[in-house]
Amino acid sequence: MCGIFGVYGHRDAAALTQLGLYSLQHRGQESAGIVAVDSAGRARISRAMGLVSEGFGDEEMKELRGSIGVGHTRYSTAGGSAIENAQPILARVRRGHIALAHNGNLTNATELRRELEDEGAIFASTMDSEVIVHRIARAHGATPEARVAEALVGVEGAYCLLIVIDDTVIVARDPHGWRPLVIGRLGEGWVFASETCALDIVGATIDREVAPGEIIAVDAHGLRSTQGVASATIHRCVFEHVYFARPDSKVFNGSVDKSRRALGRQLAIECPAPGAEVVFAVPDSSNSAALGFADISGIPYELALIRNHYIGRTFIQPTQAGRDAKVKVKYNPVRELLEGKSVVMVDDSIVRGTTTRGLVSLVRAAGAREVHMRVSSAPIISPCYYGIDTPRREELIAATMSHEELVHHLGVDTLGYLSLEGMLSPMPGGPGGYCHACFSGRYPTAIPSEPALLRAGVTVGQPIGSPVGVA
Repeated sequence: MCGIFGVYGHRDAAALTQLGLYSLQHRGQESAGIVAVDSAGRARISRAMGLVSEGFGDEEMKELRGSIGVGHTRYSTAGGSAIENAQPILARVRRGHIALAHNGNLTNATELRRELEDEGAIFASTMDSEVIVHRIARAHGATPEARVAEALVGVEGAYCLLIVIDDTVIVARDPHGWRPLVIGRLGEGWVFASETCALDIVGATIDREVAPGEIIAVDAHGLRSTQGVASATIHRCVFEHVYFARPDSKVFNGSVDKSRRALGRQLAIECPAPGAEVVFAVPDSSNSAALGFADISGIPYELALIRNHYIGRTFIQPTQAGRDAKVKVKYNPVRELLEGKSVVMVDDSIVRGTTTRGLVSLVRAAGAREVHMRVSSAPIISPCYYGIDTPRREELIAATMSHEELVHHLGVDTLGYLSLEGMLSPMPGGPGGYCHACFSGRYPTAIPSEPALLRAGVTVGQPIGSPVGVA
């Protein structure tokens, strides 16, 4: 899962892109990058490991001049955590330059990469995204958007793309529509972002979503849209509304906060906690669901768990050691609200169980008499191959333990998950058209033939080469 942001037609494109990335920091904290293109067609890039605030000082921003900007915040799902895998990618090719920022996961990246290697391509990173850059460089379309459309034929999986080819910005979304991507207006310019909260921070107005399978080009002649890869059955990621997106965003044309409150209300109906005295959230992504639970149950909502906001999201840490360390410093309970009470702790999901088990211990230590865990999603039982870092079933606690074992392992008195139907019913547009493979095990596409290689991002026997060159 990553955040992408782009600007066309504004003299402060790089500065606006930096602001937009701040609003998308929750989608990736591993690295950040910006590419800017000036009026002479020169493309400049700045990338750094860590947060947006750590990577772009005054000196870096001064160099990023021009009216075109594309930015990326990374959370790795294919390719390791290293600067060569930071995005955007900037490649110098025969006809100019290609810059690319990608949110999603290509399920056939390993096969596509091998084909390109057999044809002499040299890769500079272990990312699946670089496959698309090579394919664009080799395409023969008459226009930039035609080259992108040609490059995407045969590419499978989830992708939202922001691409700059010389002085043209190209936007593309996969035909299943897994990941969100929106268009905004800012004066005479255009803004593109993973979520609407990033449009808000720069003062852009929402125009519309990029349609599944759509390819949009923006240049000096204006904006034009074409249908790229043939349309497919829509499979929007339900986890965007459950966890990933910010509650102040509209995703898939629906309010995230509204969806989460509805999930919490449904959770209270399906999994009540009679006798409980306090409801509290695992902040921040569960706040809205906990409010919905309190609304239906009548149990008072309290801020009983305080989050340290200088610590990042534990789920999107790339290593288990990083997740463990951050759990210990991220939360602190309010003893006065918990001591001697039966409490309901609402979380949006349980993936590996690391955070949950640690939090239950904290709440117990603060004096809670009973801890009733309620989860505003169905149990996660299957790997995701479309952009979430759950590549192995063995890592998913709900897939490897019975309900009774989970209760014991987590240290709770009772545990209640939302049903699959109850989770899908509040989604924008109704329950249809959503991908729930990680909850149901029903995949809408063929799964990768070599998922371990996809996660590592390295083809067997392939050394890391020099930057992408002439193709």
